[in-house]
Amino acid sequence: MEAKEYQNLAMRTNDGKGTERLEEWIREETGAEYKGDVMIENEIDAGGLLNGCLGLSGEAGELNDLVKKWIFHKKPLDREHMKKEIGDVCWYIADICHSMGFDLGEIFQMNIDKLKARYPEGFSEQRANNRSEDDI
Repeated sequence: MEAKEYQNLAMRTNDGKGTERLEEWIREETGAEYKGDVMIENEIDAGGLLNGCLGLSGEAGELNDLVKKWIFHKKPLDREHMKKEIGDVCWYIADICHSMGFDLGEIFQMNIDKLKARYPEGFSEQRANNRSEDDI
């Protein structure tokens, strides 16, 4: 099969309405309204959220690639590069929090509280493998 033939056949299942659906979702979920061609958003910066989530995925991939190459390609681990990628991951997490109106410090505290409740004496395989269904 030629690549173009595959592309044409695959796109039979793409109705080309991705942007329209995104705009509709933003209006419905954030209460955003259009004024002319400009979208005015309420409470949630949906564009910032999308940028943050996609950026986080990309930066996490770059961090994972460093580790993969260190282990499987036997390439020396560049610790300074790793720190920069971790910083980029942190930036996108902060961007997501900002876009949602979340306080990053509150998120940190929620996570520590969850971990203390889940592992009161520190990590244990038994507790990790026997969590309740509502423990997310």
